[in-house]
Amino acid sequence: MISSHEYFRAVMGDPQRFSSRKDEIEPQMRAVSRPPVDNPAAFNRADGEQHQHYRRKLTGQFMVKRIDALRPRIQQIVDEHLDAVAARPAPVDLVNTFTLPVPSLVIAELLGVPYEHRQAFQDAASKMLGLNPTADEVQQSFARLAAILESVFDARLGDPRDDLISRLLHEHPDLSRAELTSLCAGLLIAGHETTANFSAMAIITLLQHPDQLATFTAHPDRAGQAVEELMRRLTGNSSGGGLTRRAVEDVEIGGQLIRAGDWVAPNLAAANIDPALCPHAEELDLDRTPAQHVAFGYGPHACLGQNLARAELEIMLVSLFSRFPHLRLAVPAEELPFRDDMLVYGVHSLPVTW
Repeated sequence: MISSHEYFRAVMGDPQRFSSRKDEIEPQMRAVSRPPVDNPAAFNRADGEQHQHYRRKLTGQFMVKRIDALRPRIQQIVDEHLDAVAARPAPVDLVNTFTLPVPSLVIAELLGVPYEHRQAFQDAASKMLGLNPTADEVQQSFARLAAILESVFDARLGDPRDDLISRLLHEHPDLSRAELTSLCAGLLIAGHETTANFSAMAIITLLQHPDQLATFTAHPDRAGQAVEELMRRLTGNSSGGGLTRRAVEDVEIGGQLIRAGDWVAPNLAAANIDPALCPHAEELDLDRTPAQHVAFGYGPHACLGQNLARAELEIMLVSLFSRFPHLRLAVPAEELPFRDDMLVYGVHSLPVTW
């Protein structure tokens, strides 16, 4: 296990010596008695040109300029969902009404998948990221999502629109249907699960730290800075795994010999609270100058959607707490149903009142 910020970056930034290839199931997955879904374009499980071949096709879709153009639409989606929350009698479950549907709708629109299919990709996410589903349940869930994507591909071939699927189909005709399905399914699942769960954890944390919440609400113009600090302090608690690497050769890290073939687990949670990263690193401090955190990973595999995640989180948190300045948990925090049965940590429900 790699626990320091310095060594985390050293491992994640060196694919020549620490490979992302997953030719066998990682050790932490062996307890989950199911194989991974066949995923021909899983570029998170590849190195070098194989990885870049797929990543290059997507990078432009998540550049800051394109995400900035999406901000008005994200704001509209957020406002519509907060209107719906306000119209309900308290208490309201923010997971089902806000933190899950908002990023689900944003990523569905970005790709061009009709939102009425959201249950299919949310179900696929819960099966593929859950610790308990059987192999058959995972495969069946993915097959349903693949069938939906196939129908979207067919529709966009004859009627292209301003969405990612249309651009992939028409700008990259070399991609097979299996590759397209793999890429789009991965984006749909990763694009809503992580943001949905992190936003819920951020809300809980701010409600439990009224001094930090006061800082946040007093300076909405510094929301970007606040989100960086929340990401640094919380992201390690909301990622259940996946950052494994395998040593290609004998390597010494921090005085420890790692043999060729050994599995290496860079610990994102520990790296983000390394005292060498920033003073009082275990504390949440929204006034802190943003630290060089690794919440989105590091190196060639750094999170492709990090610009989108930042925009969504800023808009969601600022809008929520300005709309509901007296928001509070409707149950004690220790009674919240945390997702300890999932690879992506969060809560299954978040009842609040105001």
